[in-house]
Amino acid sequence: MAATNFKTENNTFRKLIGNGLTYRIPRFQRDYSWEVEQWEDLWVDILSSLKQDEDSAHYMGYLVLQSADDKSFDVIDGQQRLTTVSLIVLAILKNIQRLIELGNEAEANTQRLNQIRQTYIGYLDPITLISRPKLTLNRNNNEYFQTYLIPLGHLPQRGFRASEHLLRKAFEWFDKRISDYLKSSIGNEGQRLAQLVENISDNLFFTVITVTDELNAYKVFETLNARGVRLSSTDLLKNYLFSVLDRGQETEHELRTLEERWESIVSRLQSEKFPDFLRTYWNSRYKLTRQSELFKIIRNHIKDREKVFSLIRGMEEDLDNYLALTSPDISDWSQDNKYLANVLKMFRVRQPFSLLLAARRKFTDSEFNTLLRAIMVISLRYNTIGAYSPNEQERVYNNAAEQISSGEINNLSQLWNLLKSIYIDDNRFKADFSEKAIRTSDSRGKKIVRFILCGLEKQVSGSEHDFSSDSFNIEHVLPQNAPDNWGGFTYEESTALVDRLGNMTLLKTGTNRDLGTEEYSQKRNAYENSNFELTKQLARQNQEWAPEKITTRQNWMADQATAIWRIAQLSYLYNTL
Repeated sequence: MAATNFKTENNTFRKLIGNGLTYRIPRFQRDYSWEVEQWEDLWVDILSSLKQDEDSAHYMGYLVLQSADDKSFDVIDGQQRLTTVSLIVLAILKNIQRLIELGNEAEANTQRLNQIRQTYIGYLDPITLISRPKLTLNRNNNEYFQTYLIPLGHLPQRGFRASEHLLRKAFEWFDKRISDYLKSSIGNEGQRLAQLVENISDNLFFTVITVTDELNAYKVFETLNARGVRLSSTDLLKNYLFSVLDRGQETEHELRTLEERWESIVSRLQSEKFPDFLRTYWNSRYKLTRQSELFKIIRNHIKDREKVFSLIRGMEEDLDNYLALTSPDISDWSQDNKYLANVLKMFRVRQPFSLLLAARRKFTDSEFNTLLRAIMVISLRYNTIGAYSPNEQERVYNNAAEQISSGEINNLSQLWNLLKSIYIDDNRFKADFSEKAIRTSDSRGKKIVRFILCGLEKQVSGSEHDFSSDSFNIEHVLPQNAPDNWGGFTYEESTALVDRLGNMTLLKTGTNRDLGTEEYSQKRNAYENSNFELTKQLARQNQEWAPEKITTRQNWMADQATAIWRIAQLSYLYNTL
């Protein structure tokens, strides 16, 4: 980003709004949404800042503005904070107005009211009471703000939006707190209120980032989000899409319809997940796009109302399937598809999502189920056991998704050829599995080990077990908290081998708990009586437990795993290369 398009500085509220500049919240930015919790936090911070010490200043966070002339600014991020501080100033003015009505230093307080209003709120025509404001809210909130709040008159309560009620309630909440603040001491009420405004305007400060256009604003969002600062690139995209319609001077009905459909998508996703969904949706239809380039690509692609609505329709079409991948249990997918999606969720792989969305749109139910199962196998081999870089994998998946969406690929047999490069072949998978250690101290590691052991159990006994069942546990033959020299293992051997898959088996929950750190000779009797064939086999084949036994057993497990989690079509392709 060129330095001329991007400026950062720290500004107090006084410098920000008290110097003739004007601010506009874009028409289609989200409505006012702060509630009591946020009001109370800010008020407590303000009261703390009034203490005359070195730490009296209060940091209000980032404010992202867009401006072409450095005189008028669009508020891209920070509108909730800026609006709320303006409501506080209005509440202070309301308290000064009451003093005037009571005849309390009426002339002096009138001067104070007019001066504060012009400095922080804007010019109010004394005849029409129409304001020329420093802050203009969005299309849903501005009329109430300008018509009722700024003039400090009667505040009607019926027939308004929920966000307009929040504006009124915020004003009334701060009005009450300021009134209580005045009662804390007697006398000089007008001066104290004026001083309160001065203190607030000097003690509240923002980090202000000013950009020249929405593309630079989006880059700011990406940079700050990478540093852990949560900003709403979702709102920025929404503003752009609505501005496309607005430029075309379309009907208000169309804008309302689009807003309702947009908010429905965002509310179902929750806004922090929207950028992930948008990228997955986009990559399921077009060339692979990085998150940092997504806004630019979409902006260049969507130039008219037809494409705006096409984007919305596409997101609506894919939303249920995306949610089925991220929250399988509440979806309407078949039980088998839910199971496979839950396994992918356990593996924490999202790279296949774009391909799965494309396949869900184009393939039959049977083909989709087969692909979902194949991707589970690929993910186990590539991600969970092999732990290879996901970047190349994502490129392959997105290339396949793009070809499905364009019609170049119409069935699974055409798809396998694209996936072979990320299917870990049998020899490499055996080698990876033979060396794999998985810690079971966290819930994910524990689930993965249970999944693998249950798969091995089904292979040797034909019995199927739910890997999430609480009727059995993972048994570490060499205990996790083994006493020194357990079974002749050195400390170094215990540390290196305790989390190896070859050291683990399945055992009923109570038996596993009772055995604890007993020696192998005592554990072996329980293993022989286990209802798991995998555990019985371990006892029959090992009269003692030693480092080489763990290695031998894990090599055997690797052979079994290769046969269990295997895709015949992809294996055939490898064998014919």
